[in-house]
Amino acid sequence: MPDNCEVNRAFLQVTGLFKRYGRVTALSGVSMSVNAGEVVAITGPSGCGKSTLLRCINRLVEPDAGEVVLDGVPVTSLGYPGLRRLRSSIGFVFQHFNLVRRLTVIENVILGAEMSCEASRTCRDEVEARAARALDRVGIPRSLFLRRPDSLSGGEQQRVAIARAIAMDPKLMLWDEPTASLDPILVQEVLDVMEDLIEKEHITMLVVTHEMRFAARAATRLVLLDHGKIVEDGSPAKVLCSPTSELGRRYARLAQTLACGAAASNV
Repeated sequence: MPDNCEVNRAFLQVTGLFKRYGRVTALSGVSMSVNAGEVVAITGPSGCGKSTLLRCINRLVEPDAGEVVLDGVPVTSLGYPGLRRLRSSIGFVFQHFNLVRRLTVIENVILGAEMSCEASRTCRDEVEARAARALDRVGIPRSLFLRRPDSLSGGEQQRVAIARAIAMDPKLMLWDEPTASLDPILVQEVLDVMEDLIEKEHITMLVVTHEMRFAARAATRLVLLDHGKIVEDGSPAKVLCSPTSELGRRYARLAQTLACGAAASNV
């Protein structure tokens, strides 16, 4: 039987992260704990450090100081082989899709499935089946499997990127403003896929987003960053109803305006 410290250990622990780009401080001592299964929406003004935080967690960006521990693994002290293995269990959905243009839809998703299957030497047929299941999961019809990304809409491309991430069977999903590059009419298409995954897959997720209705509805926690520091952290209801920072009060007013607009549109 594990001791109490093991039982209560956070799934993701970020401690004292600092990152500077020249004279600009992107992260200034960020610390947070995330339990398994939580969905944490992270928002704040442009340039506040949201994307840098995500990228430091899987070391796409190297922090200048601080520590990241994921499921007991000290991410920030791993050598490259260990980091490569760890990344095979972290799905990352980027703002700009990052699909390989010369590959077909199914081939792009196979890349994700191969990452998680490499260690177990899973056969090619199983890798392809896993990729097909992931595309089915996000609503991409099989008639598009052999198309190339440039022939798809922005919403379809982002759904392919999501399929590539979930084909890895990740224990952590990182989303970096996944709707920011989409036309407004396509945003809801991707948000619907995300909400369905949140409801049914129970994967631990960190979602950088400016979609406040989505954050209030789908996230279990809302974190506000400002000038590289966490200024609010709690349930969406708590942060938006009882903010303690000026930024929190601004977001609370925004949420109220959005709620009033939604109510008016339903009249």
